[in-house]
This record gives sequence, structure tokens and C-alpha cells, in this order.
Amino acid sequence: MQANQPILHDFSLASLNTFRIPARARHYLRVLGAAELDAVRRDPALASLPRLVLGGGSNMLFTRDFDGIVLHMAGQGKEVLGEQDGRILVRAQAGENWHAFVQWTLAQGLGGMENLSLIPGTVGAAPIQNVGAYGTETKDVFHSLTAYDMTSGETRTLDAAACRFAYRDSLFKHPEGRELVVLDVTFALPAAWQPNLRYAELARAVEEAGFTSPTPQDIGRTVEAIRRRKLPDPAEIGNAGSFFKNPVVSADHCARLLAQYPELVHHTQADGSEKLAAGWLIDQCGWKGRAMGAAGVYPKQALVLVNLGGAQGEDVVRLARAIQADVAAKYGVELEPEPVFV
Repeated sequence: MQANQPILHDFSLASLNTFRIPARARHYLRVLGAAELDAVRRDPALASLPRLVLGGGSNMLFTRDFDGIVLHMAGQGKEVLGEQDGRILVRAQAGENWHAFVQWTLAQGLGGMENLSLIPGTVGAAPIQNVGAYGTETKDVFHSLTAYDMTSGETRTLDAAACRFAYRDSLFKHPEGRELVVLDVTFALPAAWQPNLRYAELARAVEEAGFTSPTPQDIGRTVEAIRRRKLPDPAEIGNAGSFFKNPVVSADHCARLLAQYPELVHHTQADGSEKLAAGWLIDQCGWKGRAMGAAGVYPKQALVLVNLGGAQGEDVVRLARAIQADVAAKYGVELEPEPVFV
């Protein structure tokens, strides 16, 4: 099987990561589907190289050049498949822009993905990270996906159980899933839609906008407005969105913190543990709006680290480590970065 796309060499990745970090790939291949992946697997010289699967580059921090082959997922296409068990199935190729796809579903009159509006990245990356916002995660609207196995050359279909979704986690982030490359994703949207306003900030914003019976489009526009108000546009300021996961601690640990810090932002989980707001912890440590060299903390949202201009990957790492150290020292909580460090 022949690849339809040429392999490029010494390729700049600066425009392919939203942090806008300068980095280069030894080899680069634009992947439209399984044919390109199969060609790489069958070529002994390429198959032996380190591989990096890249979508929109919105969850990645380059700390060096990549001495291997970058597989840039660029397949396009989306379709409504029909109704099944009270849900409307829609499918999109891995390279589709996530926000554009969400907008497309809303334009089809389909609700369910509106809370996930304006999240940067691609469709293929969404299940890997189990992206989520405002009370909805990818797993909540997920049906199945098609993945190419770089070890066997097989194309596999995986349902939600097989993907092992968890908070910002999935099978694909673990050793047993790292040889699987997502080709397309099928989502299951409710035929009988109801708004998801469990997230308090979103519920308040919808009420303040005067929507008494909000449509999916209304909620989507509200989510966009919130995100634009709080978060920097990667096209203007290099960033990877939320840089740290919200840490989960035991109920006892949370109780001890509340005794000392009554304003602590926390959310009780189904298993009795407590999820803390990483942005609040960082803000309380005095990092909001601060900078270390060319890397800084966004003034409107402490959870977002930004490239202030000319930052290298190590500048961002240095800032992140300093924040982690302060939060650990003050609260005894370890912050885990969301982006993949390369």
C-alpha cells in the first residue's frame, strides 16, 4: 500500500502547536487515512523511528526537536449516520477541527455537544484526552471510534468501554493503547435533547442572557462567550488551554484544607473523593498574571500558562515546576500537567 502524501524532512512544527513553540521534526507525514499509516508501518526505516501522532497541537508542549516521524492527522469529513436507540449517530474524521465539528452538529439541529464549544484541537484527539468542559465530557456523547493498530496493521472499532475513559484520560494514554491511532470518531447525540446546566457558571450565564427555554445553539453561544472572556485565543497568545488537571484528593485531606482555607473550591465526586480547582490553588499562591522570562500565567485565568513571546519549551516547564512547588508547599497537593511534554 502506498502513502498518498509525501514524507517531508526537517519540518517546522511551530505552526502546528498552539503554544507556538519553535521545534522541528526529523520527518513529517500528513496522514489522510489508514494508507499513510500502513506505509509507515511497512517501511523498515520509518517503522523503527520514534513516532509522534499530532492533531491540532493544542495539548502538547515541545521541549526539543523531535528526532523521529510526526504523523499529522489531517483526514476530513463528517456525516449524520442516522438514529439508533433514541440517539442520532454522527461521524467525523480525526483531522476535523473540533469546534467547527461542534458547530456543524448544531447547524444540523442536533444538541448534545454544545457545552464542548470552542475547545481547541481536533476530533481525533478528543477521546484520547476525554476532553470536557461545563459539565460535559467526550465520553458522555461518545459511541465508538475507528483506530489503526501500528503493530498489527489492523483497523479496529472500539466502543466506550474499550476506550476506558476517565478524567482527562483514556486507553490511548497508556502503554497498551499507544500503538492505536484514531482515524474517525462516532458520537451519539440525544434525539430528545435536554439542556445540561449542571455547571453553575454556565447556568448563571444562561439565566443572565435571558434564555428561559434555551436551545442547544443558545447554550453553545453562551459557552463561547464565557470561554472568550476567560481564556486567551491561541491565534493571538500561545497557550495550551488549561495547563494543569484539577487534582483529586481524599475527603479527609479536603476537610483538613477547608479547616484552614474555608474558601477552598472543591467538588465532591461519586466515590467520596474531592476534586479541587487547580486554578484557585494557583491563584491563591499568587501566580495569576506573573511571568518567568518569556512564559507567564494568564491574568484572567490562573490555570492557563502562556507564551509571552519567544518562549522555548523549557521556559514553560520552568514556570510550571515553580507553580507546582508552591502549590505543594502550601496545600500538600500535587498538580499534574495536562499537556504532553515532547
